[in-house]
Amino acid sequence: MQAPDNILHIWHQFDHFPMETFTKMWYFQQNTKTKQRDVALMKAHYQQYGITGNCFDLAIWLIDAFQKDGIHAYPVGHHLHSEEAHVAVIALDGQGNRYLCDLGDQWIQPILIETEHEDFTDEVLSGFFPAVNVQVSSTDKQIEITYHRPNGKASHQSYDLQPVNMEDFLNAAEFSQHTIDPQPLFECRIPYKREIVHWEFNDWAAFLSTSEGLFKESSYKSIEDWATRIHEVSGYDRQFLITTLKNYQKKQG
Repeated sequence: MQAPDNILHIWHQFDHFPMETFTKMWYFQQNTKTKQRDVALMKAHYQQYGITGNCFDLAIWLIDAFQKDGIHAYPVGHHLHSEEAHVAVIALDGQGNRYLCDLGDQWIQPILIETEHEDFTDEVLSGFFPAVNVQVSSTDKQIEITYHRPNGKASHQSYDLQPVNMEDFLNAAEFSQHTIDPQPLFECRIPYKREIVHWEFNDWAAFLSTSEGLFKESSYKSIEDWATRIHEVSGYDRQFLITTLKNYQKKQG
C-alpha cells in the first residue's frame, strides 16, 4: 500500500510541514487583494518565518513539487467554497496507479487507492497516519478511510476522487483564505517515543494523540507562553506566533 520511491521522495520533503490557520490569519492582515499565495511566496515565507499554511496551501505546494519532478498529480476535495472545505492530492506512479496524499490531515505517508492493484488490501494498516490505524475502501469515484483509534472508536472520511479543475481549485482556495475562523488551529507530526504522533493546538488547548491514547497538555495563561510551546514543536518564528495569536485574541473579542 506504500507509494513508490519517487513519490515518497517528494512527500518526505514535507514531513515537518504543519497544517495550520495561523498563516491564513497573518496573511489576511497584509495589504494584498489576493490572499491565496503562490508557491514562490509560500517558499519565501517558509524561509523567513518557518511557516507553511492550511490544506489549500499544502496541496498547491505539494502538486507543484510533484509536477516539477515529473509526477502527475491533481487536487481532489469536498465542500469547496464553504467553511467545511478540505482538499488533498492524488499522485500517480508510472503505471497510472493512484495514491492519496493528504498533508492537510497530516498523514505520515501516501496510501494506495487502486482496488485492482495486487498490493491493495482492505485490512487495517499502521504506519500511515499518526497514532491511528487506517482502512481503505475504494470505488472508481470515491474512497472512504476508516480511522481505528486506540480507544477502540472508529471514524470515517470520504474523498471524491474526481479531479478538481485547477481554476476551480484556485478559486476555492481564494475563498478559503478569506474565511477566517475565530479559533486558532495548529496541527503537526512530531516524534514521540518510537512513533510519529499528532500534536494539535485548537481553541487554546493542546493535545497529543499517540498509540497509548489522547493526552491533554498543560494550558498556558499568556500568549507568549503558547508561542513558545508552538515554537518548540514546529520551529515557527516565535514573534510571528505572538503576533498571530494576538490577532486571534482580538477577533474573539
